[in-house]
Amino acid sequence: MAKFSSQLLQEFVGIVVSEVGEKNLPIVLNKSGLPVEWAKVDYLKKLSDQAAAESYAGLQQAIRAYYGRGARGILQRIGGKFWESLLENASFREKTQAKLLRGLPETRRRKAALDLLTRLLDVEESEMNVHTLDLNLLLVDHISPTTYNQQDDEPICHVTHGLIREAIYWAVSQDAQIEEIACKANGAKSCEFKIIFGEK
Repeated sequence: MAKFSSQLLQEFVGIVVSEVGEKNLPIVLNKSGLPVEWAKVDYLKKLSDQAAAESYAGLQQAIRAYYGRGARGILQRIGGKFWESLLENASFREKTQAKLLRGLPETRRRKAALDLLTRLLDVEESEMNVHTLDLNLLLVDHISPTTYNQQDDEPICHVTHGLIREAIYWAVSQDAQIEEIACKANGAKSCEFKIIFGEK
């Protein structure tokens, strides 16, 4: 069952509002037949983890429907800003870990940054984990709230892509090639992201 904390959802919606505009977000939601209340932080505070996952997925669906081809870039940008927000609102312990992480050798820093991302998203290791593939990494998201009640012909986890990209850039000051090689919205059992630093 997909889950997402209402606290994280509130942070996420704040970023969405800054990206698409406070007046425009209810229009975006309405066009997809989704509750305009999802644009209101007070409403989001009361949601259960499952209802928050539904809102998180629905907001992204609405942006994809409204902006069409331009949605991918918008959602990746939102993902990048979401990483910054997660770091800013992290606990003292997590902020300390983040500082220590940046002192690690570069190759270890890459995986450590993604491990930190999973902790900041408040998921269990069994729900989202990171694997080393020679020079590259594989992030596997078993719960993927983005895909909750979603079906599509193409991968849709653009916010997660943006989160990964920004986390890697924050850790090593360089971009990686990121590819969503499996997506639950396409019928896969999990969403998988290959993060490529060396040869494919």
